[in-house]
Amino acid sequence: MFTKILIANRGEIACRIIATARRMGIKTVAVHSEADAGALHVALADEAIAIGPAPARQSYLDIAAILDAARRTGAEAIHPGYGFLSENADFAEACAAAGLVFIGPPAGAIRAMGSKAASKALMEASGVPLVPGYHGEAQDTATLADAAARIGYPVLIKASAGGGGRGMRVVERAEDFEASLTSAQREALAAFADDRVLLEKYLVRPRHIEIQVFADSHGRTVSLFERDCSIQRRHQKVVEEAPAPGMTPELRARMGEAAVAAAHAVGYVGAGTVEFIVPEGTSHRGLPEGTSHEGLPEGTSHRGVPEGTSHQGVPGGTSHKRMPEGGGSFHFMEMNTRLQVEHPVTEMITGLDLVEWQLRIAAGEALPAGDLAILGHAIEVRLCAEDPARNFLPATGTLAHLRLPEGARVDTGVRQGDSVTPYYDSLLAKIIVHGADRAEAVARLRAALADCEAIGVATNLDLLRAIAAHPEFAAGGVDTGFIARHLDMLTAGTATPSLRDAARIAAALHVASELQAGARTGDPWAAADAWRMNGVGHHAILLREPGSTVGTTLRLHARPDGGLAIAGAEDARLGDGQLTLGGHTRPALVIRQGAALTVALDGGRHVFEQVDPLAPPPPAASSGERVIAPIPGRVIQILAAPGDHVVKGATLLVIEAMKMEIALRAPIDGIVLALRATLDGMVAEGAEVVTIGAEPG
Repeated sequence: MFTKILIANRGEIACRIIATARRMGIKTVAVHSEADAGALHVALADEAIAIGPAPARQSYLDIAAILDAARRTGAEAIHPGYGFLSENADFAEACAAAGLVFIGPPAGAIRAMGSKAASKALMEASGVPLVPGYHGEAQDTATLADAAARIGYPVLIKASAGGGGRGMRVVERAEDFEASLTSAQREALAAFADDRVLLEKYLVRPRHIEIQVFADSHGRTVSLFERDCSIQRRHQKVVEEAPAPGMTPELRARMGEAAVAAAHAVGYVGAGTVEFIVPEGTSHRGLPEGTSHEGLPEGTSHRGVPEGTSHQGVPGGTSHKRMPEGGGSFHFMEMNTRLQVEHPVTEMITGLDLVEWQLRIAAGEALPAGDLAILGHAIEVRLCAEDPARNFLPATGTLAHLRLPEGARVDTGVRQGDSVTPYYDSLLAKIIVHGADRAEAVARLRAALADCEAIGVATNLDLLRAIAAHPEFAAGGVDTGFIARHLDMLTAGTATPSLRDAARIAAALHVASELQAGARTGDPWAAADAWRMNGVGHHAILLREPGSTVGTTLRLHARPDGGLAIAGAEDARLGDGQLTLGGHTRPALVIRQGAALTVALDGGRHVFEQVDPLAPPPPAASSGERVIAPIPGRVIQILAAPGDHVVKGATLLVIEAMKMEIALRAPIDGIVLALRATLDGMVAEGAEVVTIGAEPG
């Protein structure tokens, strides 16, 4: 076994690998960009070494810098994590050339499966069913547009070398194809240094189910059952669970056999995930009568394969080129030649440490013998820095307050006080729960999410809570359209007027505590007693909600005990993490960030802005319509210049933040009066980047 490994990744990925390595007595080396110098994974590793500036291309994707860090620290092997260079065959070969073990599959397997187009051709030759599409070498716009027309709209454009939803676009109409293709190719090139794409028929309301496979260098391959990853936004997973709701033993066996066949076809070694799309209406959507919560009939082996099936998941004598018929349809999408973000749910239902398996296989050990069993049900949700109410726009800022649940497994790479930057993805933490069956797991998920608090950065926490509480989710009715179908309900919020009023009172009481803290300096001018020579003294606190121009004024006046009370709510008290109002005491927390006061109350998050009535007015806005950057980001394309005539909706420039492209469009027909951005430069959130004047006359 290795004595020291270098982890060529960051955040929760690196932290997850460090945890297993430490348990196994293996020392770890973390690498970090300038932006991550104070990151959690750097603090947890035994050693850390800087490899470059904040942009990933100049640090975490710099193969030479990573190999040099391994040489300087004496690491014997490199774990690429998942993402970044984990599916880069050139990196795997460079590790071998440098005398380092790459903790992943052979470079040939990465090339065969890392290209979605090549992998689909291979699977087609092996008899694994595919979604109708185009996987050819020709990449010119005309060829691709013709292929899309033959497939029939809607079509899905996918980066051939990609993953994680990057370089992916759904195109509904032929007239939108060229612009979507250009955007997908640009994003794919930035993320994977490869702009090749493939096309697929876009299926409506399918299930996204993947099979975890492992193979050793001794010729043995196993399937570790399935995960359902159907609940997604922007083609990226939000909720994952294992086993898949309603999965039948027959379909599980067939999908497991297909996944193992895929691994055998490329001589696979290590951890891999074979992803399938299951069309709407396939039989496994509903649990058959008499089926347990695990999707297995009572008395059936928990291995999930028919009696007599080998541990490899392939019945004796079955050809890898033809899968058995019956039990529902599915189509091969791609194989990810790495461990994936959602692997903890597989660990929870099997009792295995998959990172340990990776390390042992990379060190030449064989897969452990023995049957595999499905033990209960596990669900994982991804807590991300993004705003669902703004089309899941990524968010940046400082995590002023962060509480993660103690009654669940939490994989995270951040701490309270950390900054969320625009350079990397938006994942803050993965929250994973396990139960004896799915109903218990859903109940535990709801409890875990109720125990979460994240203040300072917009997150999808309320969305996750709404998903967990949704009756369709509880019934197992999941598919890739779940969030889009229920978006209004999932983002509506649950705050009642009375709860909002209570939160506003908590914010005012927090201001009162700040006033009293200032009064304790001994300066008579800082006294918080609101004394007036004539009339009743009070402090007027004006609070308004973000985006509103109308606020609410609450009046604080002195109590006999020297404290401050709110007029109309004299009994209200805030302290020791609790709000007491009208005899009702409940947990409450108020965090100030500048003029913003965020109140965590009854599982909800309420934000108010304290308005200073004596503050000078804001500077006058520029003449003309302003185009504002909604998030800090790097300008990757400029499509307009001062003096240009533009039409409403035209793309003016594109910025990239947190692995997402954001197009900034013209709000009116007009003339570009000013452009305040440079190609490859950074723009700040709220900055006016383009000014457009109305067309004359």
